[in-house]
Amino acid sequence: MAKKLPKVDVVLVGVGWGGGIIAQELTKAGLNVLGLERGKERKTEDYFMVHDELRYALRYELMQDLSKETITFRSNEKVRALPMRSYGSFLLGDGLGGAGVHWNGQTYRYLPYDFQIRSKTTERYGAAKIPKEMTIQDWGITYDELEPYYDKFEKLCGISGEPNPLEQQLGTKRSAPYPTKPMKMAPGMKMFADATKKMGLHPYMMPSANLSEPYTNPDGVSRAACQYCGYCERFGCEYGAKADPVVTVIPVAKKTGKFEIRTHSQVRRILHTGGKATGVLYTDVATGQDIEQPADIVVLCSYVFNNSRLLLLSKLGTPYDPASGKGVIGKNYAYQVLKGGATGYFDKEFNLFAGAGALGICLDDYNGDAFDHKDLKFLHGGNISYSQTGRRPIQNNPVPKGTPSWGKDFKAASINYYNRSLSVGGQGASLSFRHHYLDLDPTYKDTFGDPLIRITFDFEEQDRELARFLGTKCEEILKEMGAKTIDATKELGPYDITPYQSTHNTGGVIMGTSPDTSAVNTWLQMWDAENVFVIGASAFPQNSGYNPTGTVGALAFRTAEGILKYRQGSGGLLT
Repeated sequence: MAKKLPKVDVVLVGVGWGGGIIAQELTKAGLNVLGLERGKERKTEDYFMVHDELRYALRYELMQDLSKETITFRSNEKVRALPMRSYGSFLLGDGLGGAGVHWNGQTYRYLPYDFQIRSKTTERYGAAKIPKEMTIQDWGITYDELEPYYDKFEKLCGISGEPNPLEQQLGTKRSAPYPTKPMKMAPGMKMFADATKKMGLHPYMMPSANLSEPYTNPDGVSRAACQYCGYCERFGCEYGAKADPVVTVIPVAKKTGKFEIRTHSQVRRILHTGGKATGVLYTDVATGQDIEQPADIVVLCSYVFNNSRLLLLSKLGTPYDPASGKGVIGKNYAYQVLKGGATGYFDKEFNLFAGAGALGICLDDYNGDAFDHKDLKFLHGGNISYSQTGRRPIQNNPVPKGTPSWGKDFKAASINYYNRSLSVGGQGASLSFRHHYLDLDPTYKDTFGDPLIRITFDFEEQDRELARFLGTKCEEILKEMGAKTIDATKELGPYDITPYQSTHNTGGVIMGTSPDTSAVNTWLQMWDAENVFVIGASAFPQNSGYNPTGTVGALAFRTAEGILKYRQGSGGLLT
């Protein structure tokens, strides 16, 4: 029998970026907030002098234990889904701070086009441009409405950057400059900038949550500058230079005395009756005790898959049915198209060991609808970039195509090209389709006996055309940069869950203006349970040509404001 505890004002499921921002904003306003985190406690000191690629990048120290809970995957409904037994396509963060601890720090704002993609596409090209099975939809919110919250998130993190030269054309007007100057420009980045300017393109320094200089944010949190050690992605930052929830929002919430965190707490159900949640049921992993935690407001802040899974397990909201197109929970799962890129091999050497997660230069000439799609067989586009994240020794041994995959010649080529190759990549948008969705697996269960979440997804012709386009553009840039040999990746086969691609999963609990087509409104408040809010990229109706974290942070700030309005008002759905 579950042990019942005293009620709290707000209970959070997951304490990463979303949960941390909600906790900070609500506790500053005087609410008592409880954060339930299924992983362990984390602090900056955990990473002092621990530049261990084997431990973190290959053995996944910061990630969820797949032997206890994983996902299952199938490419279509005609085949049986199988569990992901070892990490591949994406990485599921675990512990305090979640994926916000092991991210790279690339912090973009989505384009106005992203938020109104269906209406803007129809307006410019006609409704026939959108394939019948494509289920893209407007978010119900515009860039201009979200811009103040982007600004809040950037000031929270101290984002280092410079204006996008295409700002006026793209409509991405800013209310304030980036809080800190851009990162250092490495020689390879300068080559990219010089080459693309000659081509008539518009490069700019990548917006970075790795601080370019010491910074104190509006809440008084001071952090040191990046040391360019090259250990960002899959690692915690020993300097606190990379913005993450553990060094930014969580300390502010704790300081109020109104935020409690319970680690090793696996939330298994949202308890609800009569269209409102009454709390959550979780298991204390250390003792095995089931605990009922009553709360006035429940906020789901876990990763994309768990937000959908918890709602489906709790029978809260209508599950999506791809056959009829009805229902909303699990709808519009999307990912990212990262196969359009190229690697150039040079005669000259570069210092590629030094780096940072968001040290890079990029351009948006082929992103969103910045270029004419009339005669193209795809919608949207992608951000093209060259980044220098740090060429750590184990995972980085690029060699030209045709090189033997082992033996003397392979070793010689690996040594020769370790510091003589540069990669230019395209990060393409992933648009939603009727038959891409999340649901509960009928066969496989987690360690508690609950069904796993099942992904049904594959690349479409839209994705293949986009990959060819971006791959060609990346190849042209490297040619202008003076590469001696270029290997371009243009052909996109079936989606393969085995190799790493990106942890940019989106959808499943999407936002919108109608309960018929969305699970949450524009405040991320559930249509079916007014005191339940669902934070994260699960709210995205489709994915963009950018990393999602900046938009997750902006929406979290806006939702915190909405929760306070809900709490201070007489209840009901926010407008």
